[in-house]
Amino acid sequence: MAKFEIEDELHAEPHGEFGSAEEALAELRRRAAIPWDQKPNRAPCRDWRNCGRKYDLIQYDEEQSPRKELGRELALEISAVGVKWHGLRE
Repeated sequence: MAKFEIEDELHAEPHGEFGSAEEALAELRRRAAIPWDQKPNRAPCRDWRNCGRKYDLIQYDEEQSPRKELGRELALEISAVGVKWHGLRE
């Protein structure tokens, strides 16, 4: 059984697990509508004004122990520059 996770690749922070890619994409669309300087998009680092988030969509096989990563794709970047979708469409 596959599960999906959103991870901020820049800060190695998990941002939720989802039962389907559609659920994860719905969360990414929600985050794309939130300003870059507000939670959950505000970067956790000290220099957050010059940083941002790079959200990867990761697919895991939950039936293996430990779980096995099946794929990873940069989906969304959010920063002071703006919102940029990668590969996946909003």
